[in-house]
Amino acid sequence: MRSDCVRDYHVLIIGSGGAGVRAAIEASNYGETLLVSKTIAGKGGCTPMAEGGYNAVLRKEDSCEIHYEDTLKGGGYLNDRELVRILVDEAPQRMDDLLHWGAVFDVTDCCEVAQRPFGGQRFPRTCYAGDRTGHEMMMTLMDRLASTDAEIEDEVTVIDLLTDEGRVNGAVGLDRKGEMVIFSADSVVLATGGGTRIYDISTNSSSGTGDGFALGYRAGAEVIDMEQVQFHPTGAVYPYDARGRLVTEAVRGEGGVLKNSLGERFMKMYDPERMELSTRDVVARSIATEILEGRGTAHGGVHLDVTHLPRHQIESRLPVMLEQFKKFGVDIRDEPMEVAPTAHHMMGGLRISPRAETTLPGLYACGEVTGGVHGANRLGGNALADTQVFGKRAGESAGKAEIRGRRIDEAQIGAQQARLDGFLTGDTNPFHVTRSLQTAMWEGAGIFRTEQGLAKTAGIINHLGTLRLRAATPENLVQCCTVQNMLLTASLVCRAALLRKESRGAHVRRDVTQAWDVQHSPYKHTYLAKDREGIETGVWE
Repeated sequence: MRSDCVRDYHVLIIGSGGAGVRAAIEASNYGETLLVSKTIAGKGGCTPMAEGGYNAVLRKEDSCEIHYEDTLKGGGYLNDRELVRILVDEAPQRMDDLLHWGAVFDVTDCCEVAQRPFGGQRFPRTCYAGDRTGHEMMMTLMDRLASTDAEIEDEVTVIDLLTDEGRVNGAVGLDRKGEMVIFSADSVVLATGGGTRIYDISTNSSSGTGDGFALGYRAGAEVIDMEQVQFHPTGAVYPYDARGRLVTEAVRGEGGVLKNSLGERFMKMYDPERMELSTRDVVARSIATEILEGRGTAHGGVHLDVTHLPRHQIESRLPVMLEQFKKFGVDIRDEPMEVAPTAHHMMGGLRISPRAETTLPGLYACGEVTGGVHGANRLGGNALADTQVFGKRAGESAGKAEIRGRRIDEAQIGAQQARLDGFLTGDTNPFHVTRSLQTAMWEGAGIFRTEQGLAKTAGIINHLGTLRLRAATPENLVQCCTVQNMLLTASLVCRAALLRKESRGAHVRRDVTQAWDVQHSPYKHTYLAKDREGIETGVWE
């Protein structure tokens, strides 16, 4: 390794979704900043795909205290209280930033930002731009980023973090040709998004492979609540190639109703008060139960019906859904959609402080790669707010970090080169490992779980991890590294799920009987690190 091959920055940000771009905008105020994207900045990840909206208290009838209470209740009281307080208090300010930078949200007749109802919330506080809210946000954020001095490096995949004396000081990446790229930095921000591509059916794009969880864990950071994986209640089920594609909660927010194959509006049996606007964990389990008990459709779903709504309401507020289902041969103005649960969001992740610091010095994190904000179940609309609130905090904290003399450990670079060389002589197709992993996770670590099923899945993951992945060409090295990240992320989910011997939020253990409600659970966070793992005990005050 030659020293002139190392690219030096004050802040290195890994990930280019809403959280990463917001962090880069903030960090650029403090020094040289580089945003590294495994895709094309502004186009990959989940934020551009997010349809529903952004939660913020904007009306006098609502309050941050009520938003706080709704978030804790929806999260099964597993949330980190201080992080939730920050989220609800600062979400309106970050919305003001977006509006000031030119974001166009739907408005009322009084020219106020329009807000729609979402599940688990006592007031309509979800701001939206039709059903393309995330896309509008990303276009605004990318325009703002272009006005800063931050640099962007597209189509470079970070494969590991670098450390020096117990502190993160850079990263190793691969470009499109499979050539190594080395970065050094005073501080590093992980904003890599989620990882539900470890499941067979997922709303995530191909980039949702859990890279950040694996990168942080391998470097020595602690992750919490990895068992809490949200299954969105409504993903498309037909045609086959569309399985898992998100059917936004905005459909239910606008008045869509769920019916089984008998025509029954079944949510009255599971949550008669909130019905379709119950929390996502409740709705997902309800749909899954209807299907498992034989009341599903021929394609293995249930019906989501908006045909009773005015046609102009569907056309103006759900244009993406209307267009998407027309491609499937379904006009949602005249016939119902078929939907079923799909893996959607990771509520667990890297443990962070209010300043977005991880437990590993020099490493910060924001967005879906972090844990603690959403607890055991995320309220729809809180994720986009999370990207902006903690994206800003991570960028600011990393930017204010001390400028240090940086030393790249050549032994770590050598170890990465040996890892890559091993892929070129391997014998197992990464695609086959991925498919085996996704099937095992869907069957053994899905909506309903048991110790036996989780242990079996963990065993499959361990076996898959022993296989020698093969890269047919240097361009395929990235795929091998990605599959290793998926295996590690899946292992963390199973290990944490075995630790939490209770049902809470998105984590349902069918083999456990508990004598408490979640508000009075004797358990707090599960935690996993290279040198420790367990579950915290005690009730939050």
